[in-house]
Amino acid sequence: MSEGINLKFEEALQQLEGIVRALEGENLTLEEALERYQEGVKLVRLCRQRLQEVEGKLQAIFVQEGEVVLKEISLSGGEGNGN
Repeated sequence: MSEGINLKFEEALQQLEGIVRALEGENLTLEEALERYQEGVKLVRLCRQRLQEVEGKLQAIFVQEGEVVLKEISLSGGEGNGN
């Protein structure tokens, strides 16, 4: 992961998929496999961080008792405490 923290979610996910393919299909030495694995762990953490950032920004419009209300929503399916 040469670009590190500046990666977008999609870029990190694409690199992560490449690492998984390499670990599954390439004839890597133990050291190479360990290096790829560690890189993959960093990418997973980055992807989680990006998802958490987006989760905090998601809002949905609801109509409650005839009034339009904005509520924050969670990626886990629940509603937040937003107004």
